[in-house]
Amino acid sequence: MPLLPPIGAEIPCSMLAVNSPLKIRNSLVTVDFRGGIKHRVDVNPNDPMNSVRMRTVGFKISAELPGENGGRGSITIEQNDVDVDPKSLLRITQSFPPKLENIMVLDFTMVIEQPSNGNGGEPLILTTKDPAKLIGTLGQADERADAVESEHEGHQACAEAGDVLQQGS
Repeated sequence: MPLLPPIGAEIPCSMLAVNSPLKIRNSLVTVDFRGGIKHRVDVNPNDPMNSVRMRTVGFKISAELPGENGGRGSITIEQNDVDVDPKSLLRITQSFPPKLENIMVLDFTMVIEQPSNGNGGEPLILTTKDPAKLIGTLGQADERADAVESEHEGHQACAEAGDVLQQGS
């Protein structure tokens, strides 16, 4: 039984991140992100027997943002552009029992809309300077992911606008 998905397969994944802390300017808020990501499996010419490239063909998550005086806002994180040079990988690290490493590389934009932000209702738009790199270790189908970690601290909630995100114009 092959451990890797077939070339050309599209893999949709739903995403839920409950109670995600997010620092917006000087305020810390907690939000629940919902959405999904879809990958298309491509050949990895560097190691076709033990890995595949995962082309991101759709990524979007969003959350409702609590506002002041009962006003509400939203946060949307979305793929920047078409993934023309996929860097994401799924690779076999151990055959038995099966273990895989999933490396997701994402360029994205975050749009924060706060009607009562004192900025005339203009959204805050942040975009990655360098792609986020999320690394997960996967076991057998009935196991949960052992670990998912971010290469950059700020990517955990896609939040801190320091080194990871830059404000758009």
